[in-house]
Amino acid sequence: MLAGLAILGVAIAAFAVQWSLGSSGSEDTSGASDASGTSVEITRPVRPLTSDEAIGVIPDGAPISVFDRRPAVSRLDPDLRAALRRAAKEAQAGGVRIRVNSGWRSPTYQRRLLREAVAKYGSEREAARWVATPTTSAHVSGDAVDIGPAAAANWLSEHGSAYGLCQIYRNEPWHYELRSEATDDGCPSMYPDPTFDPRMRS
Repeated sequence: MLAGLAILGVAIAAFAVQWSLGSSGSEDTSGASDASGTSVEITRPVRPLTSDEAIGVIPDGAPISVFDRRPAVSRLDPDLRAALRRAAKEAQAGGVRIRVNSGWRSPTYQRRLLREAVAKYGSEREAARWVATPTTSAHVSGDAVDIGPAAAANWLSEHGSAYGLCQIYRNEPWHYELRSEATDDGCPSMYPDPTFDPRMRS
């Protein structure tokens, strides 16, 4: 009997460790089918967050699922996240997978991106066409998501308004925000780039 209790104790401890590791961070994604037989994407906890993931970093070339629980997705505005997930399910049913290249960002991460943009483009004025400040960025507030690949951007360009998802800047076909009125009225006209957006001047 003592041996049986010892085995049970080990099993419980192993489960506790696995749960604690998985509940905090990144997730593996794989395919499954819902009750209707439609293929959907599910996520499974794998490991704790890295320090970069905690501030919203998604490494280049490693986009994540819209169902991921890392902060880049989990800290998006709930309505934006829900609309994105509804769109992703519909797109996947048609063979298009929507992935997240960037979502919520901490102010620290946004400052890093802005410094990198200034170094890349040679001036703050030119960098502002591509990267906002921490106080004006819709990514920092959780109100913007950058999606990929190109097929996903093309799909959202055609179908996004049905979910209230709109491309905001003509020079950024990957950048989407929620405009709830678009479900009835269509998406608003795009700004040529972020420097034309009144929100960027506050």
